[in-house]
Amino acid sequence: MSKSSVSFDWLTIFIYLLLVGFGWINIYSASLGDNPSSIFDFSQVYGKQAVWILLSFFMIVVLLSIEARFYMRFSSVIYIISLISILGLFAFGKTINGATSWYVFGGVSIQPAEFAKVATTLALAKYLGDIQTNIKVFSHQIIAFLIIILPALIILPQPDAGSALVYSAFLFPLYREGLSGVYLFLGFAAIAVFVFTLLFGPLYVAIAIGVIALISLLQKRRNRPSYLFLLGTLILAIGYSYSVDYIFENMFEQRHRDRFNIVLGQEVDAKGIGYNTNQSEIAIGSGGWLGKGWTEGTQTKGQFVPEQHTDYIFSTVGEEWGFLGTSLVTLLFVLFMLRLLFLSERQKSQFNRVYGYSLVGILFIHFLVNIAMVIGIFPTVGIPLPFFSYGGSGLWGFTILLFIFIKLDSERMSFS
Repeated sequence: MSKSSVSFDWLTIFIYLLLVGFGWINIYSASLGDNPSSIFDFSQVYGKQAVWILLSFFMIVVLLSIEARFYMRFSSVIYIISLISILGLFAFGKTINGATSWYVFGGVSIQPAEFAKVATTLALAKYLGDIQTNIKVFSHQIIAFLIIILPALIILPQPDAGSALVYSAFLFPLYREGLSGVYLFLGFAAIAVFVFTLLFGPLYVAIAIGVIALISLLQKRRNRPSYLFLLGTLILAIGYSYSVDYIFENMFEQRHRDRFNIVLGQEVDAKGIGYNTNQSEIAIGSGGWLGKGWTEGTQTKGQFVPEQHTDYIFSTVGEEWGFLGTSLVTLLFVLFMLRLLFLSERQKSQFNRVYGYSLVGILFIHFLVNIAMVIGIFPTVGIPLPFFSYGGSGLWGFTILLFIFIKLDSERMSFS
């Protein structure tokens, strides 16, 4: 393809710049404190983030100068290198905030899990884009799930439940490419059984499952295969509900159990493990309709919300820009994701389309869980808000993920 035929989607790039720019403005306010220094003070959080942003622009130029076919041809190699990088954390990683998720080089910390999402997106797109792959075939489904699950299983015990949770986003492209909706139903059902068991106990959940199964059996009493399937599902579901307590007590850390219990109303701890969320809700609520004004948030300036410049950056938006500001940010993210869906659907290559849908899925999970976490309807699991939260690895990871797709879209073609 000639260079003259290359055309980048400038609307998407413009929205990206808006998100990054407004994100930095809020990081500046959240990290300003009582003794503001120069805007170019690179010893401060906002100064460091400015450096990451400037370096991102250089990286964008590099990403857009690489031929689009490169990303497909070397996707498997990139994926393997990524797996090695997150495995290496168990031997060479540094523990920060309780998670061994970082490599430290001098004074710079790199979180390879942020880049593993890019590698997994490329690997999944390569596999599903293969002419011999049919996602409706069970053996092909197993391989696709393995591509997704492997990095998540490595990341989970670091422990980094938030980063592992993000891999559920890859169900989105799988479903788009023809995966049965049964898997989505089973996933939601498993989550519902887990939550209701924590709330009401396994006995009541088992009774509810039994009643639902009985109603289904009465409706399908003449269909023996359905009878056997429902009976097997009933046994598995009840067995799963009785295993929830064991899973919750042995596979979750105490801090995660506490956060789940607070969100589910089982505990009230506004000064302990629930302090962050409680202060975040206060900050957002105090913003009213129009907010207190940039750098004028009393909760933000008083640093009442710990780690506000990272996972809780949305509380700064709520306090200083009010309901209007949070609505505009939400609308901007929605428009951004809708634009990416539109671009995904116009791709001639299945590789490109799967990549685009994976990108949207990852952005959506981050956006949904982060905001739900900040307003107290989801446990705190350490998921940043894309392009807003402080962190070089996160910003670079999302930027790479996005601009590879912009490059693929600029050279829409059918890969052979």
